[in-house]
Amino acid sequence: MTNNDKSKESKRIKIPRVEMPLQDAKERIKNFNEVALGYSEEDALRESSRCLQCKKPVCIEGCPVEIDIKSFINLIKNREFDKALKKIREKNSLPAICGRVCPQEDQCEKKCILGIKDDPVAIGRLERFVSECEQNTDDSKKEANKYPAQDFIISPGKNNKFNKSAQVRAAVIGSGPAGLTCAGELAKMGYGVTIFEALHEAGGVLRYGIPEFRLPKIILKREVEYVENLGVEIKLNTLIGKTFKVNELFDIGYKSVFIGTGAGLPYFMKIPGENLNGVYSANEYLTRSNLMKAYLFPDWDTPIKKANKVAVVGGGNVAMDSARTAKRLGAEHVFLIYRRSEVEMPARVEEVRNAKEEGIEMVLLTNPVEIIGEIGWVKKIRCIKMELGEPDSSGRRRPIPVKGSETDIDVDVVVMAIGQGPNPLLTSKTPDIKLNRNGNIVADPETFKTSKVGVFAGGDIVSGAATVILAMGAGKTAAKYMDEYMRTGIW
Repeated sequence: MTNNDKSKESKRIKIPRVEMPLQDAKERIKNFNEVALGYSEEDALRESSRCLQCKKPVCIEGCPVEIDIKSFINLIKNREFDKALKKIREKNSLPAICGRVCPQEDQCEKKCILGIKDDPVAIGRLERFVSECEQNTDDSKKEANKYPAQDFIISPGKNNKFNKSAQVRAAVIGSGPAGLTCAGELAKMGYGVTIFEALHEAGGVLRYGIPEFRLPKIILKREVEYVENLGVEIKLNTLIGKTFKVNELFDIGYKSVFIGTGAGLPYFMKIPGENLNGVYSANEYLTRSNLMKAYLFPDWDTPIKKANKVAVVGGGNVAMDSARTAKRLGAEHVFLIYRRSEVEMPARVEEVRNAKEEGIEMVLLTNPVEIIGEIGWVKKIRCIKMELGEPDSSGRRRPIPVKGSETDIDVDVVVMAIGQGPNPLLTSKTPDIKLNRNGNIVADPETFKTSKVGVFAGGDIVSGAATVILAMGAGKTAAKYMDEYMRTGIW
């Protein structure tokens, strides 16, 4: 490295990371509007100037969908925002979503060389900025075909994705991040692709599981429309395992099937009182609020119990989403009960920070042992104090109950956010697909092939509950091997 190069690098390191402007905490707890407000052009240009433009950018190694991070940031730096978005979409069809909910701090940003001496480049925030440049253009340019889908065709011809009668067709079950990504990739390859979605709107966990204040539905709608404009057909209200079985998809002409149904079966603690009125799984609580608009009750038909005191059990992102939703639904006190300390929380650091700013009360090293009711409704949650022992299989210190330390917390609603597993409806109707002991589909970790010829699976239905971007990575890789199978017929 020359002295001039060293001087440039030193200047970049001295530029502080540009923080994301946020809604004021006192105001945002009164609404469901997006908390993070996004970068201005000036912010994005300043942040992009921090990138060292490494000759061998290791940040890409941390991205499950392998975005050319160096190139898109350089295009931002040169004010070529349209080209930057196009560069991202070469690898990722959902940039506006990833820029908001992807845990970059544990992936691409964790690999950033700048992060050795200073804060890493805010890759996710820049990705979000670029996606918003498209949204902020004139109405005449807002169409998804501003970046013509033809630009992404890999193997056009007989199976051109704009030909709805494409000779080779693939089916995708589930329209969550894995399904949308897999479908988009297959469409780019020229296949006729149909997504089968059980619910009445597309998006899967992106729609029913992530609150509006983290991922606005209009953003999701635009990303889904982009995938549709690649030529993907989405059939809603179609429950595979009931409306159709997997075998029937082959019978009606699909050559390969991808299962991306996620993890929609909630877990409970199996403690006394979990059957009381006022106890929700996080899955139901967030679905009622997000997808079914219960936060608009009584103006909307789907009710949700409004409460002054709410307990949320868990320490992951879903627990944070549930707690912050409860606050916006009017709860004065929201207790987040977690059996370990804050250090061990699996939730993103920024989600924990935002929750604290919003007044969520952290009740740490504490675990529920009973929910106490009156006339069938929740009145208290009884908890026991915990202390941390030796690390368990997750690498976190194992929580151990402290005898005689039980205490009661007065609450009106309890939300269980301790994880979820695979819904068995589809797999129970497809006995030749091998499952593990938890009911997840067993798939090859490299190809995502299942035990059933022609069927691939990826995302939470295989891995268990994980991140959006990991599900997207699985969908992308599965599409590659589905293409190979459909072209060669070799399994």
